[in-house]
Amino acid sequence: METVSIERNTKETRISLSLKIDGVGESSIDTSVPFLDHMINQISQHGFFDVKIKAVGDTAIDFHHTVEDCGIALGQAFKAALGDKKGLARFGHASIPLNEALASVSVDCSGRPFFVFKGDIPKGKIGDFDAELIEEFLQAFANSAGLTLHVKVEHGTNLHHIAEAVFKSLARALDAATRREPRSVGVPSTKGVL
Repeated sequence: METVSIERNTKETRISLSLKIDGVGESSIDTSVPFLDHMINQISQHGFFDVKIKAVGDTAIDFHHTVEDCGIALGQAFKAALGDKKGLARFGHASIPLNEALASVSVDCSGRPFFVFKGDIPKGKIGDFDAELIEEFLQAFANSAGLTLHVKVEHGTNLHHIAEAVFKSLARALDAATRREPRSVGVPSTKGVL
């Protein structure tokens, strides 16, 4: 697959992003939100996606707009990169531990955006990052990518560990769902279209 480039400019953020789905996990990520950089790097490295992002936002207010808009832009890139979805595996699931934390993610590249989040991410800060923004990013990503995305935090007490388990699970689930299925000749749907 070729590299997809996205530009998203609003009054709150300016984002330039490129994505190669069948990459090797190379990344260059600068969103002005260090913890978000770390989480998107997890998607890149553990999903074997090549990702470049440069984002500037109104982070002096807070990180919300930048986090959400990066989720939107990354979702748009995935949607564009998947194209007509012919030969796509379509489904992916991963359950990843990080020390005491365990998260599971299931993905369907269905074209029907839907997001379910189960479990508990306690309110709090990870450095200067509000943990509640994890769900905001995932919701924006699922909607823009046209994914059905189910995330379940099985358990965990350390916010950083919980977040990493979620993003690593997302990476592996996306990697499985975006692979080409050699036995498939068309769109992986009985409807003939996704």
